[in-house]
Amino acid sequence: MNRANRLTAILDLLAAQGDVSVEELVERFDASAATIRRDLDSLSERRLLTRTHGGAVAQSVAYELPVRYKSHQRTEEKERIARAASALVAPGSVVGLSGGTTTTAIAAALAAREDLAEHGLTIVTNAVNIAAQLATRPDIKVVVTGGVIHSRSYELVGPFVEQLLSGIALDIAFIGVNALSAADGAATHDEREAAVNRMMASRARRAVIVADSGKVGAAAFATVGDAALFPTVLTDAGLGDDARTALQDAGYDVVLAD
Repeated sequence: MNRANRLTAILDLLAAQGDVSVEELVERFDASAATIRRDLDSLSERRLLTRTHGGAVAQSVAYELPVRYKSHQRTEEKERIARAASALVAPGSVVGLSGGTTTTAIAAALAAREDLAEHGLTIVTNAVNIAAQLATRPDIKVVVTGGVIHSRSYELVGPFVEQLLSGIALDIAFIGVNALSAADGAATHDEREAAVNRMMASRARRAVIVADSGKVGAAAFATVGDAALFPTVLTDAGLGDDARTALQDAGYDVVLAD
């Protein structure tokens, strides 16, 4: 495992259990104690965790909301998608992140990118948990859309969100959805979230659906858009050949995360 992936994995472990020890990380990642200490020191310098004697604890501001929000379903697939999504982002970019467990993982992957410190990054999000997760990073400019908080998803919805998004331009937007099909496109369970996702995607030079393979073929209430809005689908290698072919035939560029 390279260093960037290891840093992301350390943050994911902290989000799940609240604290880690050097010994635990040495065993988990098959790395030396000196390497793990350097990793923890690097993350501590970026205020992503708090160092303790022999380990680290989650940084309260950055992790209090994501811990409650974190889904424990398909976490490995979502982490792979997050790493692949992070690799698409160039330093200095303006990135849109909708709410959702996969986009929350993407935020963590971006926060672990050491190359962002020099050039910076702007994150535009309507998810208050993602904003809190990134708030302590001085090299990441966080723009929160405003709006009314949807208690189920921590997403800001309503006309205030759309008003802000209509006045900005994004280099790339990662949109999490509840369902995706070749026939009906991307969809969510809530029409207000769908409206915000649609607007965010429309303001991006490149809009990417991020969804684990379990959501492909599923159905949801409110349509977000089809391949005309989302040229790219980023999912995991669990996607079946038939489903992949159907999405490609519908006009999507399907990218599988390793």
